[in-house]
Amino acid sequence: MRRPVALRLQAVLATAAVGIAIGVSLPTPQASAAVGSATGYATQNGGTTGGAGGQTVRATTGTAIHAALCGRASSSTPITIEVTGTINHGNTSKVSGSSCNTAAGVIELKQISNVTIIGVGSAVFDQLGIHIRDSSNIIIQNVTVRNVKKSGSPTSNGGDAIGMESTVRNVWVDHVTLEASGGESEGYDGLFDMKDNTQYVTLSYSILRNSGRGGLVGSSESDLSNGFITYHHNLYENIDSRTPLLRGGTAHIYNNHYVSLRESGINSRAGAKAKVDNNYFQNSKDVLGTFYTNERGYWQVSGNTFDNVTWSSAGSENYPAGPNPTSNTTVSIPYSYSLDGASCVPNIVRQTVGANTGLKVSNGSCSPQTPSPTTPAPTTPAPTTPAPTTPPPTTPPPSGGTNLSLGAGADGSSKASGTSYGNVRDGSLSTYWSPAGSTGTISIKWGSATRVSRVVIREPSGTSGSIGSWQLINNDTGAVLASGSGAGSITFSATTMSKINFKINSSSGTPRVGEFETYAS
Repeated sequence: MRRPVALRLQAVLATAAVGIAIGVSLPTPQASAAVGSATGYATQNGGTTGGAGGQTVRATTGTAIHAALCGRASSSTPITIEVTGTINHGNTSKVSGSSCNTAAGVIELKQISNVTIIGVGSAVFDQLGIHIRDSSNIIIQNVTVRNVKKSGSPTSNGGDAIGMESTVRNVWVDHVTLEASGGESEGYDGLFDMKDNTQYVTLSYSILRNSGRGGLVGSSESDLSNGFITYHHNLYENIDSRTPLLRGGTAHIYNNHYVSLRESGINSRAGAKAKVDNNYFQNSKDVLGTFYTNERGYWQVSGNTFDNVTWSSAGSENYPAGPNPTSNTTVSIPYSYSLDGASCVPNIVRQTVGANTGLKVSNGSCSPQTPSPTTPAPTTPAPTTPAPTTPPPTTPPPSGGTNLSLGAGADGSSKASGTSYGNVRDGSLSTYWSPAGSTGTISIKWGSATRVSRVVIREPSGTSGSIGSWQLINNDTGAVLASGSGAGSITFSATTMSKINFKINSSSGTPRVGEFETYAS
């Protein structure tokens, strides 16, 4: 029987208020790839190469990530998606296509293969989880996933930062930062979960912290089809339990630094076997054993350091390996690897782990190394958000043509009291829409795809100049059509779409949009 775990976190992350990042997905002519090569069990079963050899695109929204997956020739066509900026619920919608199966409110890697997602600069998935299902040959590198909830608002991915399930094979997750701000009572679940036949996975050079649950392999005592998992050079910090919880299967756990594990650590149960080498356990409790069940697991231990570790007394559903851990099984490892000495693990882990820290690794010498990309990086400049258009005049010129917004629909982000989305398409400057705060999004939408090449944003009389920086976005793909500041006329390459967004990123005072006009030319 699973014992309830009392969460006693001494430090938690504050959830930062972040704006909605806007996405653009552009091809580059030469393939990019993950930095370095897969390690551990991810090198077995044919290996893990992700999107190597395929096209590279840049994405700054979740919608753009989904669009890149859906734009492939097939669900197995290799692709590398370079992610930058903040990915959140506001910019992650479902995209449809024959090569994808996506969903809103989560990064959905479902029924696909041969994909790399790599952060470029700062890439943060804020309150938005990554879900891998019925997929293979996936690499996730150099990203942060934080504060994903299963209860409260908003929710995503069952509360897991990264979750894998249902016949998943060959996943390498490297140099990521996975964070929560509490435990189950605060709405969070696991940081790195695998279940329902997930095999050949490596988690390396990553941070898992401030959570009730680090992660599991197997969702119940009957879910024993998972295994062959490697955890190396990771920092587990301020975690209650599950670092990891192993139900059946085999795990290789080496050169990790465990700090402030409150209830239990590596929990091997239901016949699981864990090879636990040269780890550094510090200021923690019951870091290895079988806990919360009488279905025992096994371990092979060597070279570990236990620094201020306390052990509870053995009893029913509680079988700690300490205070003097000894091996009760043997585990054969099929791949080569280099061990750092446990004494230097805190130092080498501190210098190498997490997202946006240089992707440094160790070669067993206790000193950080910088790997080279496995294939040449693109020679063309990295795609960026389009430069601002020519500053629009403060007084819009006569529009000309047919205003396609008249008779169309409208929606957007939260609106200020007394305003309406429809006020921006009623042909009158005496009415207007205003966001609930100083920033927000207003949209025009049509029942069928409509070709647009020009937008005119008009402010009501007496409010001219309140709109600051903005971006004009194709809602269907997440692509940025134009950006700039101030109201006025905006031209861009003719684009066919069903919805267009005007996103206000800054303002002076309270911004107001009297009319959001759209034109074919």
